[in-house]
Amino acid sequence: MLVLAGIVVIAAGFMLRFNPLLVVVASALVTGLAAGLDPVTIVSAFGKAFNDNRYITIVYIVLPVIGILERHGLQTRARDLIGRIRGATMGRLLLVYLLFRQITAALGLTSIAGPAQTVRPLIAPMAEAAAETQGNSDPDKARALAAATDNVGVFFGEDIFIAIGSILLMKGVLQSYGIDLPPLHLSVWAIPTAVAASVIHGTRLLLADRRLARRRAA
Repeated sequence: MLVLAGIVVIAAGFMLRFNPLLVVVASALVTGLAAGLDPVTIVSAFGKAFNDNRYITIVYIVLPVIGILERHGLQTRARDLIGRIRGATMGRLLLVYLLFRQITAALGLTSIAGPAQTVRPLIAPMAEAAAETQGNSDPDKARALAAATDNVGVFFGEDIFIAIGSILLMKGVLQSYGIDLPPLHLSVWAIPTAVAASVIHGTRLLLADRRLARRRAA
């Protein structure tokens, strides 16, 4: 029963509002010592867990890099680039990004883009610049459409990839009810939904372009 002391440490630490990371580490130490492990073995287990899941910490490297790039004018350059492209509109730009996001998500590359990696530093500023050339004076709408485009693309595109968590979850739930369905079948039936999402959201983007054109003409 002593090995359950780690649960008490977690409960007490969260109740006292200590640093969550310190609470989890302390709980692991208490559990390891209660199980009769020596400190070196416990530290080795920490190191092995970190090494096995090191890809999770990539985000902590990517975010500072993006911050440094933004500080040195990444958003300004993105706005200037889209401003020099003749015929570029907010709707067309986001429609291209929507297709890119869906295709890459369908291939399992869900982390290749996202709100932190691409939307905030690149896509949103480019959408704002394109909207400004169309006469839009409200940058919040361009940012909202950019974020929505990313969400729609990855949400409806990732289910086409057979090894994504949502597909495996559906397979597990169906199997628990005695329905044995291969993941490939679930992925195939996700394609019509992804196509419908592209058509519906793509139409929204083109309608936004049309509204901006009418407003500029007026």
